[in-house]
Amino acid sequence: MDRASFNTFCAAMPATSHVVQWGNADVWKVGPKVFAICGWADGRDAFTFKVSEIAYEVLQEQPGIRPAPYLASRGMKWLQHYDSPGLSDAELRRHIQISYDLVAAGLSKKKRRDLGIPEPSQT
Repeated sequence: MDRASFNTFCAAMPATSHVVQWGNADVWKVGPKVFAICGWADGRDAFTFKVSEIAYEVLQEQPGIRPAPYLASRGMKWLQHYDSPGLSDAELRRHIQISYDLVAAGLSKKKRRDLGIPEPSQT
């Protein structure tokens, strides 16, 4: 995935906003909360996203994926896809969608309602 594809994918999700900060990184938020970041690692795009505890433990062992700098060191479950082989584009999109879902689920019911985000499924 390249930066343009990342931005297009994130922009298609409900109630998202985009800011450029932290050294020209593309930062995507749902409501006021960050769910995905595209920055650089060694001159290449690096994609950062929130994951479940299980995904954090499993994925951080894969080549091309590491605990997200700054975020993971603060105890948060965020990973960074920074090099090959890492994740396929489809897998990366799936993890970004999961990150969005995790962050959106953490918003208050009122905030989700105000943003037009459906309630998380109870399945």
